[in-house]
Amino acid sequence: MEYRQLGHTDIQVSSLCLGTMTFGEQNTESDAHAQMDFAFERGINFFDTAEMYAIPPRAETQGLTERFIGNWLRGSGQRDRLILASKVSGPAEWMAHLRAGPRLNEHHIREALHESLRRLQTDYIDLYQVHWPERQSNFFGKPGYQHAPDKDGIPIEETLAVLSALVDEGKLRYIGVSNETPWGVMRYLELAERNGWQRIVSIQNPYNLLNRSFEIGLAEIAHREQVGLLAYSPLAFGTLTGKYLQGARPQGARLTLFEGYTRYSKAPAERVINQYVELARQHGLSPAQMALAYVTSRPFVTANILGATTLEQLKENIDSAELELSEDVLDAIEKIHVACPNIAP
Repeated sequence: MEYRQLGHTDIQVSSLCLGTMTFGEQNTESDAHAQMDFAFERGINFFDTAEMYAIPPRAETQGLTERFIGNWLRGSGQRDRLILASKVSGPAEWMAHLRAGPRLNEHHIREALHESLRRLQTDYIDLYQVHWPERQSNFFGKPGYQHAPDKDGIPIEETLAVLSALVDEGKLRYIGVSNETPWGVMRYLELAERNGWQRIVSIQNPYNLLNRSFEIGLAEIAHREQVGLLAYSPLAFGTLTGKYLQGARPQGARLTLFEGYTRYSKAPAERVINQYVELARQHGLSPAQMALAYVTSRPFVTANILGATTLEQLKENIDSAELELSEDVLDAIEKIHVACPNIAP
């Protein structure tokens, strides 16, 4: 397993990170513990979660993911060898069960962190991330941008001041953002420099063969400002495995169970997915491993966040760390990419 520096810190994280949003919904606690055991044994020292998990978010399962992880940490005794990341939720009318609608002010952030620490059974979190912005912007697959300053809500200044204070208090080691834009990242960095506050060290955004929008604007920032990408949805909701082609809906699969996740299921997505799947097969590769290896190989990526619902899937995904794509495959990927637009932002 390769290890990479997290931002400007002295932390080395595995190039593959275990994503955990299925814990508590598609995965039982015993499933979750088996995944964490296996990932840790394979050299993954980086686990990512969030207060809102499991996904899809429901009042009945909110917090279960962190609780499962906390029980594993207590039982395994591996807390000091693990880099643990979690997230505080941004505003969401559709999540009224969480503090009557989460916000990014001091009261909400401190309460969110207190509850996450309790569930995780730890007194600190290594990387605490803002899950999505307070302001209206284009995230979660929303294309374009509509300027609405009257909907900015809690200023980034207030959010960053609280997060910086929590680092100073020892409850957090480092902070990051998620589902952010180039403007948002640079605003966080500007405010940190101006006020002597903590600097963000990472950005967790979607990145995969269907969605390479990170390369425009954010990739340069990642390099120049040492704010590396933690890439989520590297398999585009599993579509890049090819298992959903021709309308297939495998039993127990995410898009079979939750039909609302259509970001990567719209035309012309299937045509493009089919091209990537055929490319992988022509070269004797697993489509999933090819897609994952591509993401992990990008120089602005700090870690590639893997999600799986079975140990078999997790093993295949982790094995992608050993795959180095040939120049022929990389060239063919670029030809497919140039011929089609990004499917989703």
